[in-house]
Amino acid sequence: MIICGLKLTHDGAVALVDNGRLVFSIEVEKLRNKGRYAQIEDTALIEEILAAEGYRIEDIDYFAVDGWGGDDEDALAIQPRLTIGEGHNWLDAADGGEAYQLAVGQYEEQGPQDPLLKEWSFEGLRIGGRSLPYVSYYHAAAHVAGAYCSSPFASRGESAYVLVWDGGMYPRLYYYDAQQRGFENLGPIFLLIGNMYSLFAQHFGPFQVSGGFAKDSLSVAGKVMAYIALGKSQPQWYDIWDEIYLDAYDHPMGFGNKLARLFKERMAGQSYEDADVLRTFHDYLGQMLLDKLAKKIRRHGGKSANLALAGGCALNIKWNSLIREAGIVSEVYVPPFPNDSGSAIGAACCALLARGGGLGLDWQVYSGPAVVPSEPAAGWTQRSCSTEELAQLLHEKGEPVVVLHGRAELGPRALGNRSIIAPAVSPAMKDVLNEIKHREPYRPVSPICLEADAAELFEPGIRDPYMLFDHRVKPDWVNRIPAVIHLDGTARLQTVHPADNPQLAELLTAYKRHSGVPVLCNTSANYNGKGFFPDVASATAWEGTNYVWSDGLLYEREHKK
Repeated sequence: MIICGLKLTHDGAVALVDNGRLVFSIEVEKLRNKGRYAQIEDTALIEEILAAEGYRIEDIDYFAVDGWGGDDEDALAIQPRLTIGEGHNWLDAADGGEAYQLAVGQYEEQGPQDPLLKEWSFEGLRIGGRSLPYVSYYHAAAHVAGAYCSSPFASRGESAYVLVWDGGMYPRLYYYDAQQRGFENLGPIFLLIGNMYSLFAQHFGPFQVSGGFAKDSLSVAGKVMAYIALGKSQPQWYDIWDEIYLDAYDHPMGFGNKLARLFKERMAGQSYEDADVLRTFHDYLGQMLLDKLAKKIRRHGGKSANLALAGGCALNIKWNSLIREAGIVSEVYVPPFPNDSGSAIGAACCALLARGGGLGLDWQVYSGPAVVPSEPAAGWTQRSCSTEELAQLLHEKGEPVVVLHGRAELGPRALGNRSIIAPAVSPAMKDVLNEIKHREPYRPVSPICLEADAAELFEPGIRDPYMLFDHRVKPDWVNRIPAVIHLDGTARLQTVHPADNPQLAELLTAYKRHSGVPVLCNTSANYNGKGFFPDVASATAWEGTNYVWSDGLLYEREHKK
């Protein structure tokens, strides 16, 4: 059974599952230096992607399309391609430039009585002039199914809780019963949608918008998560937000603006730092998330010690770490694609579960597009360069190197195959990397470390291959790897096991042998506002580094920057 999962709106992607194995998931933003969060507006692209991976339209048994939109005007404000329909929605699309409308499932269930895996069967997916049958599922279902099916719990055949909190939905808890093979909707844990975080933030600090009315922004939340390290938490403000939430809550989509406005009114005449406000609001939401989640699991009887986190809010490493460290469950899993970058995979998982497929998806994180063959830009030389020689260059030159290797990572985090790698021993390196990437100076740079060495340097220092949890650098290493320590003393660690990424593990091992340091800096290799570099041509045309390494070849700028 071959299933092709499709995400057509922002973070567009095509994923292919062949007999329970994820063959690839190609996110549009990672093709040809497209913009972050790029959509699939012309469905002819689907055939192009399939063909590049050796598949034909005729090979696909089921096309599964991620649902989208809501049932009111708020959905139209967020997605101009959307039309609200009776019982399902419609997206504006094109096939080879010819416009048409494509029916899709809704964003989420209308109530707990609606089955999560509700399936719509449609005709009319147009690809290359053909009209094809397809199925569609709730957008929420794709998040939940993708998180569960990719989890170690599914591969072990175990039941698990799944908490989903996405931009347009309340945080909601599900329980997957592995014996009954079904999801139980345990309901929302509170009534604040995920984009509350970014909407509120756009009233303070460098994120303030003109006119005092914020709109949903996909890029703000990650920046806020870094910026809050500049602030100090003021828990006395929690009561103010509690009162506003209880007394003035009305409409979910507009409440972020209202909450910020009413908070400012309550604080009139009092001095405060914007960084403190955002830090405290972050902590307030995190504590509410933890407390309500723990209460919901207790009320359900704690039927499983497994928890998966899904939706865009699961990119918040501070909240992920808070939940993991609280001990309300034994194991917390977050996929590397918890946001909409994993929705095509999730839609395919919905179809897999609905058709009695195995619980666990056979997958690995390096399943994105392969490096595209290309020539370097003018002014660059090239030569053979082993991983050992690359490690020596990093140690001796102390400069960042763009690394493009094999297939790209799934999700928004660069995990060594589309990365800028650099030594972490100088405090100036973080500034260098932020400057060449045109990022704000408060943004962190992540450490990569061999899994076997992590506990020596970091607390807790446990396996974290997807860079989705906080760790603290142990005192003996604070002065030795300053470039990867955030302003609050934490580090967004990626651990590397040889089985995960042999080339990256070999590089770390060789660099440790040369330098005595088992850590390197890792940040994404891309033009500002674009997806990962797809080829050497793009990386060498960029003005950021003097070195690019790709699959055994080192490209060096003739006239160094």
